[in-house]
Formats: sequence, C-alpha cells, structure tokens
Amino acid sequence: MSKIRLIIQREYLTRVKKKSFLVLSFVGPILIAALMIIPAWLAIKDVDNQKIEVIDESGLFINQIKDTKELEFHYEFRSLAKAQEDLNKGGEYTAILHIPKVVVTLPKTVQLFYKSKPKGSSVRYMENSIEEVIENKKLEDLYDLSLDQISGLRPDVDIVSKKLDEEGESKESAGALATGVGMVLAFVIYLFIFLFGVQVMRGVIEEKTNRIVEVIISSVKPFELMMGKIVGIAMVAFTQVFLWIVLSGALIFGAQQFFKEDLVDAKTAQLEQVEQTLGAEAPKVSKGSQFVAEINKKVESINFPLVIGAFLFYFLGGYLLYGSLFAAIGSAVDNESDTQQFMFPITMPLILSIVFAQLVMDNPDGDVAFWTSIIPFTSPIVMMVRIPFGVVPWQLILSMVLLVLTFLGTTWMAGKIYRTGILMYGKKVNFKELGKWLFRKN
Repeated sequence: MSKIRLIIQREYLTRVKKKSFLVLSFVGPILIAALMIIPAWLAIKDVDNQKIEVIDESGLFINQIKDTKELEFHYEFRSLAKAQEDLNKGGEYTAILHIPKVVVTLPKTVQLFYKSKPKGSSVRYMENSIEEVIENKKLEDLYDLSLDQISGLRPDVDIVSKKLDEEGESKESAGALATGVGMVLAFVIYLFIFLFGVQVMRGVIEEKTNRIVEVIISSVKPFELMMGKIVGIAMVAFTQVFLWIVLSGALIFGAQQFFKEDLVDAKTAQLEQVEQTLGAEAPKVSKGSQFVAEINKKVESINFPLVIGAFLFYFLGGYLLYGSLFAAIGSAVDNESDTQQFMFPITMPLILSIVFAQLVMDNPDGDVAFWTSIIPFTSPIVMMVRIPFGVVPWQLILSMVLLVLTFLGTTWMAGKIYRTGILMYGKKVNFKELGKWLFRKN
C-alpha cells in the first residue's frame, strides 16, 4: 500500500502543478459562470420597447389589447397606407398592427408591419390577445353570454404530480427542476469520465513510449502502478470539480448580488405579463411571492443529500470503471493513433447513456430507465437523471452493488492486460491478442 500511495502522490502532484491544470481550474469556472450570467444579463437588458399603432377595421379590439412593460398600444382611425407612410418616414410608432374587418372569420389575415422586429414573446402576446377577443366574440354571438360568464368557462387546470412511496405517502414531483438537476450532474460525470479517463490512457502511453515504465516496474508491480495512476488522477478530477463548484458558485452569487435590482424588476415584469394574460379574474398576489413559493416547493421535493451522495459515488465509480479500461488500452498500444480500434467499444456505452438519458427524462420509471440505470456501463449517467425524480431504494442499491462488482471485474481484467502490455513494444495488438493475455498465467 505504501508504494501505491507514493504513486498516487506522484501522479497527483505532477498534474496539479501543471500550467494546464491551473489554467483550466480558473478558466473553467469563469466559462461556467459566463454561460449562466451572460444569457440572464442579456435577457434583462434586451428590453423590447415597442410603440405599436393599432388599425382596427373590425372595431372589436379597441382598448382590448392591454399594454405591457415593453408594449404600448395606440388605437388610430386612419388608413393603413397613411400609417405605413409615417412608419417609413420614422414617425412616433415602431410598428403597425393591422386588424381587417374579416378577422373573426379569417383570423390569419392580421398583419404586423415594423422597422425593427419585435421579440417573439411580444408577437405571441399580441396573437394570444387577439385570439381571446375573437373567441369571446364567437361565444357571445353563439350563446349570448357576457364576458364574465365566458371567463368562467375557462378553468385554469394545473396538474400537480405526486409520487407515492412504499409507505403510501405522497410527495410532489419537482418536474422541470428535477430534469435540469439530473441532466447537469449526468453530463458532468460524462465529461469528466472522458476527460480524465483519456488522461490515464495518455499517461500510460507516454511512460511506455519514454521507457520510464521499465525503471518503475523494477520496484513496483504493474497492478500497483495502474491502480496508483488511476486513483491519483481521480484525486486530480475531484480537486478540479471542487474548484469549479466553489469558484463558479462564488462568481454566480456575486453576479446575482450585482444585478439583484435588475433581476427583481425583470421578474416583476414577467409576473405582470402573466397577470395580464390571465385577465381580471387572476388572483391578486404580491409581486414575486407566488413564484418564490413555487420554486421553494420544487426545491424541497428533491432529496439533495441523496443526490449529492449519489453523484459522488457514481462520479468515482464511473471513473474507476472506465479509468481501468482506458489504462488497459494505453498499456496495449505504442502510440495514441493505435487506440482508435479499442476506444469505440469502450466509449459507445457512454455515448449511448447520454442518448438514453433523453428518454429517461420523459419516463424515469420506464423499462428503458430501469435497465440502463442498472447496467454498470450506463448507470453512472442514467441513474443521476433518475435520482432527482425519486428511485426505489432496492433499485439504487442494486445499481451501486453491480457497479462495484463490475469495477472489480474490469480492474482484474485490465490488470491482466496491463501486466503483459506495459512492457511490450513494436507489436500491433488486436482483440484476439488481448483475449490471450486475459487467460495467460503469470
């Protein structure tokens, strides 16, 4: 064990002292924070202030399309040609909303003329407002109903998903939040298995090519060298993940404090638009309180201690499983170009697990979700997608046990290949040759 510890120490210190590690450790959090901060900042600053002239030839929409924080509607009684002429000359309006007389029977005849295109959300708001007025008009004509009666015909149905546990207690599902958390953590595992697994392979190839391994093997066993290298690089991966989480979290928190007032104003504007869309019958709640309550409810429905614990287990288990296979590949070849034939069957399960994850998000309790979260070569990624939704304990335990057993088995196989291949040079190796090495007596 002392020799393995020395190898781990050497692998760890050698890599964390490299400029590439230091640069990636600090540039990575900046990029992560930028990916989250910049879109939010642009959304806040990208205010689409439009002063729209409404030419309503039908007479149904006068003062029916309500103003928003970004949209201001003015109802004019003049010809479309005159309005277009003023718009081309740079008049006071930024767009013209033309509603013809036949809009009730031919709703697709509504036109929007502009010099600067309004945002998609602004266009959708106008479409929804016009559709609601037309619908109300048709109901009034057919059934002789008042607007209050028509509003009562449109119940607001919001299905709350609750999962029953084995004890019969129900718990609300986090929905989109669970999907986001699971997918992000799964992708982190996928990324780091690839990134640091390939580092293991390249490290073995480099030592083998430079004949450094011949000196090392004289004092340690090949299996000890392989395990020391895999664990050492795993510690480098954990260090980098820790730095990324702490630094990116600090940057995002700082940005949130800096743009705090802008974020509140943006959220208030969104809530105002929702209330306007719902109409006068919308419940009157304080600004932001309903949104915050919903978010808190979703967050509380996710078992974050379990999610974090499972992430650490599958992060380490997945890396050790694939890291041993990458080490075996590195020991069997003389240069990186020869690894292609062996990389495909190893990386294919990883790639498929990302594909399966898309299906699992839609049906986390289906057959595809169950089997791909149990099979060790896909479970580190797929199980992380399932866990935020809630997983039956025996399935989680079975998945973990199979992952550990498979890791032990692949490590034994990788050790057999490593022991033979690490000192072999100048020979092109194929799968048949690797099979012989597995059953060779040492």
